[in-house]
Amino acid sequence: MLAQPFAFTAAQAQEATEQNPAFAGLTRPPSGSDAQVLFDPSDAVLLMLDHQTGLFQTVNDVPIADLRNNATVLTKIAQQADMPIIYTASEPNGPNGPSMPELVELFESDDDAQYIARQGEVSAWDNADFVEAVEATGRKTLVIAGVWTSVCVAFPALQANAEGYTVYTVMDASGDVSKMASDAALNRMVAAGIIPVTTNTMMSETHRTWNRDDWQEWLSLYSELVPEYNAAVQNYNSAQEAAGEDVSPVDNN
Repeated sequence: MLAQPFAFTAAQAQEATEQNPAFAGLTRPPSGSDAQVLFDPSDAVLLMLDHQTGLFQTVNDVPIADLRNNATVLTKIAQQADMPIIYTASEPNGPNGPSMPELVELFESDDDAQYIARQGEVSAWDNADFVEAVEATGRKTLVIAGVWTSVCVAFPALQANAEGYTVYTVMDASGDVSKMASDAALNRMVAAGIIPVTTNTMMSETHRTWNRDDWQEWLSLYSELVPEYNAAVQNYNSAQEAAGEDVSPVDNN
């Protein structure tokens, strides 16, 4: 006999929301094992590793403009969801170069974003201050993006995963010297139990529902990440206006 699906009452949905604000707006908040299937931003930290202008010149597996945009939107997703951000750069005074200015501007305006200077360590997880900063958040889910994928992302992802963290790697907000290098890193990380995602997936799993007070901010992020979606929004609004219908205000970047 098939088990009957669990039916949430309004009171149970409210209780689940109070226990985890990330589920606010859902008529059936996840419970039990299904709560582990999708991403929970309330337990997550975003690690942005080595998005540096010098290293960008070596990236060949993703267009640089896409990489920069994805990394920027990923940061904004974390900020919108109140996720702590920890970032670092590998030898920023050398040929690897400084962090990309779009990210620096976002980081410096965010009281929850923390920069950790390294002492030459290739893997951020080999730096004591970096690991201490992660541990201080009390969170056990890490979202990692960086340049190079096969080194700056893969090494700390593998190390943190081995220490019991749940690790997501955002592949299109990361870049590598070749598609072969990125593919090899992806296979290695998946084999270890690390979860690869894209920026769009991370946004949708964090967003979860349009039934929330900040829906316009999320709409703006979708439009920033996917310009074609912004065009669809503009087209819809224009059609509604031409038909004389009321259109909810949206941010059309």
